[in-house]
Amino acid sequence: MAGNDPIGFERCEVKMRAAGMPPLAVEAFRRSFEAAAKGESGLLSRAEIEPIAELPNVGNLSRFRAEGELRLDRAVVIKLNGGLGTSMGMSRAKSLLPVRPGASFLDLIARQVLHLRREHGCRLPLVLMNSFRTRDESLAALARHPGIESDVPLDFVQGRVPRLDPTSFAPISWPADRSLEWCPPGHGDLYVSLRSSGMLDRLLARGYSHAFVSNADNLGAIFDVELLGWVVENTVPFAMEVTERTEADRKGGHLARLRDGRLVLRESAQCPPDEKDDFQDVAKHRFFNTNNLWIDLRALDHVLRERGDVLPLPLIRNEKSIDPDDPASPRCLQIETAMGAALSVIDGARAVRVPRVRFAPVKTTNDLLVLWSDLYDVTAEARVVPSPRRRLAPIEIDLDPAFYAHIDRFTERFSKGAPSLIDCSRLVVRGDVHFGRGVRIVGNVTIEAPAGRSLAIPDGAIVGER
Repeated sequence: MAGNDPIGFERCEVKMRAAGMPPLAVEAFRRSFEAAAKGESGLLSRAEIEPIAELPNVGNLSRFRAEGELRLDRAVVIKLNGGLGTSMGMSRAKSLLPVRPGASFLDLIARQVLHLRREHGCRLPLVLMNSFRTRDESLAALARHPGIESDVPLDFVQGRVPRLDPTSFAPISWPADRSLEWCPPGHGDLYVSLRSSGMLDRLLARGYSHAFVSNADNLGAIFDVELLGWVVENTVPFAMEVTERTEADRKGGHLARLRDGRLVLRESAQCPPDEKDDFQDVAKHRFFNTNNLWIDLRALDHVLRERGDVLPLPLIRNEKSIDPDDPASPRCLQIETAMGAALSVIDGARAVRVPRVRFAPVKTTNDLLVLWSDLYDVTAEARVVPSPRRRLAPIEIDLDPAFYAHIDRFTERFSKGAPSLIDCSRLVVRGDVHFGRGVRIVGNVTIEAPAGRSLAIPDGAIVGER
């Protein structure tokens, strides 16, 4: 058993040091490894938490705008950019996917930052937390935006840790592709990587005091000057943006309260298997984490120094196939942490309710089709916003995974552009369906190709209710 393997971590340490991982990253992984080896599961049962019935609404934030504008020159935008989009069959940074012709996620993020700099005459650096797999291509993409550089580096690289044998906890060996022997330690690695890379010290030395952190694939996560003002005026060391859960969010991490009164984030992997129904009860657990965070960098520096530069975040055990393209490949264990879990670690941390529009992530090609369509507009400030022409409830998209789950197959079937969805309430596609140019989907529509054959929707077709 893992707990009886006295040299388990020694093997990991040798492997990490040989790969050039900094000592702090090794120490952080040691803590997680030893906790997991002792049998800690990271599970958080319903007996340990209380649901949150209500959160105070900050209301009209416009009164904080002046304070936000005063502090804008001391703020930084940090985007988590380590995701590869493997669920969509990608092996490159997901942020390089096109959102509009000629514009990727990363292009729009860069344009947003440059617009804010011009509008307010501020520094506002854009900093990516890349992974070892996303760095080169992402920096090359940013280089196409003149003036995006600032007085701090454009990125820092999150750590990587060995993937483990689920039984022995020994680092796995996979000669067919050595890169698959490694994984990122979850976005909770943000704090260790900020310190170990020297980025936190550089930001503080240049006078930056607050960071807005969000996922690169969430185009709703736009830097908000008024929210910055609210954080500053209320001396909030750490704020998590949350919004109301819907059925579509039932598998996402939700907010709760520990018995001692502290707020806590519970991810699905931290829920005991026999409590999944309770976890997914969106009426009981009403609020979920958007993964948009506001961090006082000076407060973070203080907390890290007090904690030996490693925040004691709950571990998350994640088992999966070694080769994501081969579900039959052996299972491995990834030990991860979530950056939102700092909510229960940093004294004075708060949750702030935000509108749903600040959460528009792309996890699947279903999500991508929505962004490609006329349900969203791109403003002159490069913001992606819901179209004001939409009058219906949120749309439901269900594309046949056999033909649309991977980005190459998805793109081929929408090669002439996304259909109009502005008047569509639900779209289900089954089989091999190719969409022509200018197709319009109206109402609740199911399109099914004949078995073993493809179906072409002609240019200009109107499908659904007339």
